[in-house]
Amino acid sequence: MRILTLTLRDFRCYDSVEVGVGEGITVVWGPNGAGKTNLLEGLYFGCTGRSCRTTNEREVVRFGAGTTRVVVSLRTSDGTHDLAVGFEPGQPKRMTVDGAPVERLLDVAERPLVSVFMPDRLELVKGAPGVRRAHLDQVVAALWPSRTVARRAYANALAQRNALLARIRAGRATRETLSAWDLQLAGHGIALMKDRAEAVGAAAASFSRYAEDLGLGGSPVIEYRPRSKASTPEELAEELATRVDGDLERGFTGHGPHRDDLLFSRVGRELRSYGSQGQQRLALLALLLAEREVIAAVRPSPPVILLDDVMSELDHERRRALIEVLRAGAGQAIITTTDVEHVPGADGGEVSLLAISEGRVLHEAAAA
Repeated sequence: MRILTLTLRDFRCYDSVEVGVGEGITVVWGPNGAGKTNLLEGLYFGCTGRSCRTTNEREVVRFGAGTTRVVVSLRTSDGTHDLAVGFEPGQPKRMTVDGAPVERLLDVAERPLVSVFMPDRLELVKGAPGVRRAHLDQVVAALWPSRTVARRAYANALAQRNALLARIRAGRATRETLSAWDLQLAGHGIALMKDRAEAVGAAAASFSRYAEDLGLGGSPVIEYRPRSKASTPEELAEELATRVDGDLERGFTGHGPHRDDLLFSRVGRELRSYGSQGQQRLALLALLLAEREVIAAVRPSPPVILLDDVMSELDHERRRALIEVLRAGAGQAIITTTDVEHVPGADGGEVSLLAISEGRVLHEAAAA
């Protein structure tokens, strides 16, 4: 699967533009404020139907415009396809595949997976555990699409148990009614924990290797940190039962996989608390590269990786190491930079170049 072109209309700073995406590495370069990050966001929006930068999607519509439209054209083993997303604030999104409406692009087989590195995504390393849980569940879905059932079933059962806790607190139900929900919740919870542990286990060695290659010393590791120690539904149900008093006092379920975390560490210390911002950036980059590698091993094509301003805080050797990693693996990568000389090989025609300024394409050059 390969993305061929991206077309933006009234998206952020772009009124109307169509750009080609190189087969391997594409470098988008230009001064600050030129629209480089907006281009990456537009590609993500066209592939997923949502923004990777904001939850207020009114922001993606260009000032003065009423609607925005993004089209991603791609080639797969069975031909070419167009993914399109139209958005008007206050109205449902209009998403289509080859002109046929779909409810969610995320469920479409003819859709490239996308991985994003942006400065704002440092929250994945230093932010709240919920951010890491959500990301980990996305990785599970990318590796094994059918296993998303466990996460949805767990979320539904958790909502039902919390509603029952509220009824017990209000005197409209008895504590005895919890046991059936505990076992149901535990069954889905154990399945979810196993999926998360398997995903982290698959990426752990690659993460350590990439992190070391990029200069994050100190034996960096990632580790799945489940809240529960249970290995069977019965054991997790027993843990829930022993915590009922606390759950009733707070009004919600305080124990289970919805409290899990993903640990990043080096020299035995959590990067969330003890890592510099530079170290956290390297850990995030290593994680995305590791996930891309394991996904490529089980899916028809690896995720397209979008790297926003990743070169600015890497020295020359680390930049070259990153480019070599991207070039060695199959798939497409798009890198933004203010200085094309920061990307090794860019001056020798080894990457596709896209120069932009103030929302306009100034120059396109395909890799030799």
